[in-house]
Amino acid sequence: MKVVALVSGGKDSCYAMMKCIQYGHEIVALANLLPADDTVDELDSYMYQTVGHQIVVSYAKCMGVPLFRRRIQGSTRHQNLSYRMTQGDEVEDMSILLEEVKRQIPSITAVSSGAIASDYQRFRVENVCSRLGLVSLAYLWKQDQSLLLQEMVTNGIVAITVKVAAMGLDPAKHLGKEIINLQSYLHKLNKLYGINVCGEGGEYETLTLDCPLFRNARIVLDKFQVVLHSSDSIAPVGILHPLAFHLENKVESISLSATNGTNDACLEKIDSVCEVQGDCLRRCAAKGESVDAASDLDDVIEHRLLISKTRKDNLFSMCCWLQDSSKTSSGLQEDMKAVLKKIESQLMEYGFGWENVLYIHLYISDMNEFALANEIYVKYITQEKCPLGVPSRSTIELPLLQVGLGRAYVEVLVTYDQSKRVLHVQSISCWAPSCIGPYSQATLHKGILHMAGQLGLDPPTMNLCSGGPTVELEQALINSDAVAKCFNCSVSNAAILFVIYCSTRIPPSERIGVQDKLDTFLKQTRLFQENKGCLSNVLDPILLYVLVPDLPKRALVEVKPVLYVEDDMKTTETTVEDMSFTIAPNHWDFQEASWHDTCIQKSVIPGTICVIILSVTNELAMKICSESPGCNRNNQDHRFGNEQIDRITRFCIYLLDKVLAGNGFSWEDITNLKFYFPTGLCMPLETLSLIFTNAFNEFAEMSQRIKIGKEPIFNLIPVLGAGKTSSMDDIITCELFSQKH
Repeated sequence: MKVVALVSGGKDSCYAMMKCIQYGHEIVALANLLPADDTVDELDSYMYQTVGHQIVVSYAKCMGVPLFRRRIQGSTRHQNLSYRMTQGDEVEDMSILLEEVKRQIPSITAVSSGAIASDYQRFRVENVCSRLGLVSLAYLWKQDQSLLLQEMVTNGIVAITVKVAAMGLDPAKHLGKEIINLQSYLHKLNKLYGINVCGEGGEYETLTLDCPLFRNARIVLDKFQVVLHSSDSIAPVGILHPLAFHLENKVESISLSATNGTNDACLEKIDSVCEVQGDCLRRCAAKGESVDAASDLDDVIEHRLLISKTRKDNLFSMCCWLQDSSKTSSGLQEDMKAVLKKIESQLMEYGFGWENVLYIHLYISDMNEFALANEIYVKYITQEKCPLGVPSRSTIELPLLQVGLGRAYVEVLVTYDQSKRVLHVQSISCWAPSCIGPYSQATLHKGILHMAGQLGLDPPTMNLCSGGPTVELEQALINSDAVAKCFNCSVSNAAILFVIYCSTRIPPSERIGVQDKLDTFLKQTRLFQENKGCLSNVLDPILLYVLVPDLPKRALVEVKPVLYVEDDMKTTETTVEDMSFTIAPNHWDFQEASWHDTCIQKSVIPGTICVIILSVTNELAMKICSESPGCNRNNQDHRFGNEQIDRITRFCIYLLDKVLAGNGFSWEDITNLKFYFPTGLCMPLETLSLIFTNAFNEFAEMSQRIKIGKEPIFNLIPVLGAGKTSSMDDIITCELFSQKH
């Protein structure tokens, strides 16, 4: 990509440019924001470093690329962590600056910044990039600061301190010193006082005088003045005010220019400095496309739209799909609009909006239309509608048309409150894959971390790792762990559930390798953390493998972890006396047997969470059906008709009820209930739904342990295969999530 780099003069923005080049991008312009008054060194700004701005103007000649500058007119008006376009805010100066750069150099598609740990700055750069249709590149994001500082020094960043404001840093002693000479002292201060060795906490600021990007000249500071802003005895604050400097040409750049035959006119244009004017207040106007959710749906489509919803009021899942028994559809665009509009109207009926949604499962019939699906998606779920953060998301191709559905199938997890914590990093970095658009990496709510589906993407390039399904899986798990660490946990000890989506492009002979790789990764990661002394309260996750036609980017594997983050729970103690551990009555004629336990995986945190995976393999299905009165025990064709599926459905409900009751949970605690069924059953979803509905109605009438409303409480998910192992040969697989508050 062609990149405009935000430069403050500091070491971080310069090294970020070097990382951009390392990953194959091209720096074609620089952008800098400076005070309106040249005599002012530093502004009271949460966003911009301005100390040393008098020297930054020479970066154009040093690098041989144009520099665009704008004098800051705005101030800090929007002080919340997340940012919304605000008139008169200093962020709008950056927006105007980058908009002009893009106008003059239309080929630019990305913006580089040196953010390492500041969410405040990253959010604002991403906000502006999103508005201008640019990609944010933040290759220093979340990197270990000790290693990062060493990298900068090793890779030729020559930078001096131009501001100090921390315990142990003395303006008289340390201003104007090169970072290479302060490196060991900064590590000492880190151990003594906990300062950030890269200065991310504002402990110090730097000015880069030379680096490998300065191919034409280096900067020599001839004279400077130390200005003391605060004489505090513990942490004095001082800045360096440059008085005189000059450029020292590099011999190699001159010969390079001569051999390339570059003329003076071209050089003048390449290293030009352009000051961008414009009124911040006038240019700041809210943009965005709104969708009228209340508009009437087409009567024909409305008749085909169906909804399911769990009974829990404060945290529930809701699903919408198009019943299309003719196996034809008007197209993804119309189907998806109808489904999203229906969900939006249902949310409004409950007094909710998209801001109440924690997670979205987006199922489409053809991954070739993924871009079109996103185009429709972003018109409904926007950052403006979700001020606390957009929902996390996974996108999967399912065989929808084969079972009589439309081309889009959407499931949402909804909460009544606004206590969620969302991690949404849109910048491309070395940390974890970016989420460019209105979907986030993870959402934490009531101690449960709902993580977006992770692919085996190499974060800095956003390309799939080569090497097959096990390599992709390992990278997806590494990416998942990077996200988990932002919530002070790890997939190796906090995961309660892994859903592993496997593409049919994985040969059957290699699927067992996926299972082995997951087991090995978890063991190795736990051992590593145990050796570091930071492993405690290890949870034993349950596993669900799902075979699907395709995944985004033609990935072979997608991992969707769900984690329990105990530290974020307000209360983790439970009152045992209030929990009703009961033996569920057997309302059907199932005889209790030891093999029932082989169907079940469960992860239970007493009084809080109960997650169940119930797997009915072909072999167990035959056993269940053979125990039915009047069953033909000589049936050897292994085919299951309506009568057999009806029997299997009742067995699933019976066993789920038994596990729930035995662990102190009720059907009213369920937040999500899915039944996966293979298309190999050759049964339309409409038929299967009727079987499940009748079984649940019968169970509700007999047991009085569950209330049934007009919508079913379960979702039926058509897949090519599913199961608790990578063989994925179940007739029916259930995923149940229940949670108490």
